[in-house]
Amino acid sequence: MAFGGEGYAVKNGTRFRLFAQAPFLLPFRKPETVIVSSPAGSIGPGPGDDRMYVVDPIGKPLAYGLVKNLRGDQIYLLPPWPGDIFPPALPDLEGHFDHIAPEDPEFEAAHLFGSVRWTLDVWEKYFGHPIAWHFRRDLDRLELVIQRDLLENAFMGYGFLEVGIHESEDGGIEPFSLNFDVIAHEVGHCIVYSVIGVPDPGTASAEYYGFHESAADLTALIAALHFDSVVDELLETSHGNLYTHNLVNRIAELSSNDQIRLAANPLSMLDFARGWHDEHALAQPLTGAMFDIFVDLFHEELVARGLISQGQADLSDRLEDSPDYFRVIQPIFDEAYAAAPGHFREALVASRDELGMLLAETWRRLAPDDLSYAAVGNTLRAVDRIITGGRWRRILDVNLGRRAIGFASAGPRLKPPGPRSHFDLPRVFVPEGPNGCCNGTRLTYRERFHYEQT
Repeated sequence: MAFGGEGYAVKNGTRFRLFAQAPFLLPFRKPETVIVSSPAGSIGPGPGDDRMYVVDPIGKPLAYGLVKNLRGDQIYLLPPWPGDIFPPALPDLEGHFDHIAPEDPEFEAAHLFGSVRWTLDVWEKYFGHPIAWHFRRDLDRLELVIQRDLLENAFMGYGFLEVGIHESEDGGIEPFSLNFDVIAHEVGHCIVYSVIGVPDPGTASAEYYGFHESAADLTALIAALHFDSVVDELLETSHGNLYTHNLVNRIAELSSNDQIRLAANPLSMLDFARGWHDEHALAQPLTGAMFDIFVDLFHEELVARGLISQGQADLSDRLEDSPDYFRVIQPIFDEAYAAAPGHFREALVASRDELGMLLAETWRRLAPDDLSYAAVGNTLRAVDRIITGGRWRRILDVNLGRRAIGFASAGPRLKPPGPRSHFDLPRVFVPEGPNGCCNGTRLTYRERFHYEQT
């Protein structure tokens, strides 16, 4: 049984069953029982508590966000959903939700809520405090929406997180409500908005949006590494050689062969110096640098525990880009892992927490206006000096330098925003006015009736 936060803090928490990764991936056909920090009995039907709640709406025709009213004016459609809903997920007599089977219709709602709470538990551990909602001036709770006609999308907005569906090549429907990586990625956007904020008009840089995507990917990666099944499967398949293309570096994966992004990617900022067209691609140099840092922290932990030698760790670094890497390095890890698999697990967990702590302390020190990857790198180095006295400076310098972070910046946008772009979309919209959204344009009674009946 896994714990999202510190074990002592959640042993009296609430049980859920979560798929560590999308259930159509073979190793994860069965959900894992986890305990989230919410005390048993504190989560009611929905599930819902004082911070968030799930709705599975009946007949909700539009996703939340910017829509046009009957006069053709743009308005911002906000929760709560006023219409009918499918039956909510109910806790058992002890307040837990792990009695709900994956084939039950309420399982999606329980899985969505549990995934969000699990991800928050992980990152609130690193930040040392609850993540405050960025929409708290207007709304008390986050609405988690199962939006079944939202094709190939899921997004965090102002007071809502909506998850849609993925259509596989064979015509199958795979709900994002059961895809932990997709959900955790969206929670990552929420964390960035809460901790860093939204740029003032005219100061939003391309690298701010690239950073957003990178931070969301890293949020999902580290949250997934808190599942026992993910850690066990990762080590059993790689024997600790994390550059193997395995489950940990598949972010928001949609099928075993259809990956959105790889954390272990070769891109650097030099690839974007002449321009860019998609912030997801622009995120990859920063995400790749952080993954490389994670691998090097893991190697440091292995050396410190006497599991591999410093010479073997250095050889891995030298051959990293060589075609001989796997031929030479994999047997070293195979032998070392076979001798002490439990100690490898301890080293992996320690390096995971080191990276999580570094990222949390870095993110909390960043400002949104004119954010650059160079500023992220410099802040990361400053955090290392504060926390470790500069113990990881060489690791940071090498891996940031390999990606030209601090040496090259993103050039101009080369194409207009595409359908996957987050520029000017509801996710980044913040209502204006001294009292927030409540002073803005709202649906009339007739329009709301039309919205509910559409």
